[in-house]
Amino acid sequence: MVLRKHAYPEIGHLKAEAVTRFDIIRLHTAMKASPQTANRVVAVISSMYSFAQKHDLVPEGMSPTRGIEKYREEGRERYLTSAEMQRLGEALEQGETVGIPWDFDPEDEKSKHVPKSWKGQREKLDTHAAAALRLLLLTGARLREILDLRWSYVDLERGLLFLPDSKTGRKTIVLSGAAMVIIETLAEKDKAAIRKAGDSYVIRGLEDGKPRSDLKRPWEAVKRHAGLERVRLHDLRHTFASLGAGASLGLPIVGKLLGHSQPQTTARYAHLDADPLRRASDIVGNQIVKAIAGQAKPRA
Repeated sequence: MVLRKHAYPEIGHLKAEAVTRFDIIRLHTAMKASPQTANRVVAVISSMYSFAQKHDLVPEGMSPTRGIEKYREEGRERYLTSAEMQRLGEALEQGETVGIPWDFDPEDEKSKHVPKSWKGQREKLDTHAAAALRLLLLTGARLREILDLRWSYVDLERGLLFLPDSKTGRKTIVLSGAAMVIIETLAEKDKAAIRKAGDSYVIRGLEDGKPRSDLKRPWEAVKRHAGLERVRLHDLRHTFASLGAGASLGLPIVGKLLGHSQPQTTARYAHLDADPLRRASDIVGNQIVKAIAGQAKPRA
């Protein structure tokens, strides 16, 4: 996607051996307003040349991305607070039961032309969409890992999801008790459909036999009602990771839960593991308090 949108228009007409370092520098510089995307484009181009070298498609050592410095990126991780998670849960519950009220901005010109009969209407959340949103938060899984999940990947007895082809290859997701309840509830509701369609999708798509394409509409409604306008779906995964790191589970364990193939990917959450630092700070603080109060033990 990033190549098609950003690289192809600039260098797509050139043969691989004709692309120069100057071409990539010019492309990278032109995208400096979006540093993360600019760095991503260079990284993808670099990986393409590495692949081409391994298969003798370009000369050995040829990479027009060599030596190009990445832009400094601001962290985009967003973690939900306990209060925000509570509002999210309430919005999901309301969406599934009485529905989420339609939001009409009286200052918006388009809203002025909305029929009066529409105002005050509520939108009910589809059961599968709500289940998908809950599973994203409870498993830390990626969006497509949940939307493309088939019943043949689910092991209810052991509480595991066996994904044959995730972003990092084969992956096993360990389900918590809360996530198991959601999967089991869907399995009970969809018994007839599962028998009829065979290996169908856990999150039912809008078309039979096809996975759901996205969760944009239900997520927009839920996050608006919960006051989470700036929260992305992927931030649910970050929230899952942040809670694991904050509970001092250890980054290797958090990485395994998330399915990270490289330890450095999980390292972004290292600063959230505050428990050891807090304990150390308490020890030092207590010693200082005792010293101030004249209770410190004299050194031998």
